[in-house]
Amino acid sequence: MTDAQRPPLPPFDADAAALKVRLAEDAWNSRDPARVALAYTPDSRWRNRDLIFQGRDAIVDFLTAKWAREHDYRLIKSLWAHGPDRIAVRFAYEWRDERGQWFRAYGNENWRFDANGLMAERHASINDRPIEAHDRLFHWPLGRRPDDHPGLDALAL
Repeated sequence: MTDAQRPPLPPFDADAAALKVRLAEDAWNSRDPARVALAYTPDSRWRNRDLIFQGRDAIVDFLTAKWAREHDYRLIKSLWAHGPDRIAVRFAYEWRDERGQWFRAYGNENWRFDANGLMAERHASINDRPIEAHDRLFHWPLGRRPDDHPGLDALAL
């Protein structure tokens, strides 16, 4: 493995794709933009909601701004489908704004990887829904979701 590789590498089987999804979830739950950006090619192309941008520096800037406004962020990702170098993911995350209003965001992502396992493209469609604090489902301490915490299917999301 070189510094430029990010296992598991394509071509993905079901187990490798599921591991790739969990590793991405773990990185995003760290809320460390520089750490997350290293999983992407230097020229990675993103479409996130209504934004389109390219490159690791833009990814770091985007994630820094995102997590500055999305407090107490907790994310669960789930493998939807995979191909040799592509993975489709569905996800949900909970966060609150500066006023204390909670939201649950629901979305889908389509990922394409290069031969080194770095994500070259990320296309995300996301919808936010306001929720009451008592309707929250993601209660683990900030950081990595514990292995015994239910996933999206178990939570009926």
